[in-house]
Amino acid sequence: MNCPVCSRQVYKACMSFYDDRYGYPGEFSLVQCSACNHRYLKHEFTPDSIKALYTSYYPRSSFSLERFRPRKEVRGFKAWLNGSRRSAYCWIPPKVRVLDIGCGFGESLAYHAARGCDAYGVEVDENIKRVAERFGFKVHVGTFEPNDYSPVFFDYVTMDQVLEHVVDPVETLRGVEQILRPGGKVIISTPNSSGWGAHLFGRRWINWHAPYHLHHFSVQSMGLAAEKAGLAVEQVRTITMSEWLLYQWIHVVLFPKPGEPSAFWALEKSKADLDKIWIKAMTLVHHLKINHLITRMFDQLGVGDNRLFVLIKK
Repeated sequence: MNCPVCSRQVYKACMSFYDDRYGYPGEFSLVQCSACNHRYLKHEFTPDSIKALYTSYYPRSSFSLERFRPRKEVRGFKAWLNGSRRSAYCWIPPKVRVLDIGCGFGESLAYHAARGCDAYGVEVDENIKRVAERFGFKVHVGTFEPNDYSPVFFDYVTMDQVLEHVVDPVETLRGVEQILRPGGKVIISTPNSSGWGAHLFGRRWINWHAPYHLHHFSVQSMGLAAEKAGLAVEQVRTITMSEWLLYQWIHVVLFPKPGEPSAFWALEKSKADLDKIWIKAMTLVHHLKINHLITRMFDQLGVGDNRLFVLIKK
């Protein structure tokens, strides 16, 4: 299997993983391209299998419409301390036409609409239909298809923790370039597998997230993917939500066996007293802002768990 970014067939094996969140069956091998340092799962998924994976195993089917809340604008010291601006939607100005690929439960679409944007969404999880019908969002249910939109139609396209999920990231970016106006921008947030978290926590790092995360981009591989698509990397930032570290501490202890859903990630209540004590202890540490300070320190060093890429159409 050739590298999905540079097409070279020179790689080294890294680790093997199973679904340690939702219990999807199977084991998946991660390899690293020796040419562009791109890491990817050596496993082939079809669009239909991806759609079934998210609809059947991701937990959005249990989300209540009454719990729906639009994203909020984040700014100031609190936003910096929390790492809130790690999300792609935060970087979109008002009154533009924007497409959010992988719009999840639609919270970002509500945020953009409230700021005068002409907002569109794409989501493979069919549970988005409930939200779109209730609030009138313009959402395509399925995978991103550039031919669904007019050429040079959008000012901005966002992919918030999404590009690592797609089967062919270069082809996806080519499609984005096709519908983006000249000078338009793509805002991408994606986990940083070269950061401190992956090195410290090893197989239990929360952002390996196999088999949902098919790709882990290096700065080099993202730049190459952008270039192949007719885009250029304008900015690279390291901004990580502090709450991720709370999730990481909990994940380390509640790590499930193969084929079993995590009591934490799958929204199930742990029955073990030790698990409950650990969750409470880690939550207390989080409230003391210790996780926040650790996360900000590693972000300042450029080795945080999340990268934000801004690409521009040439």
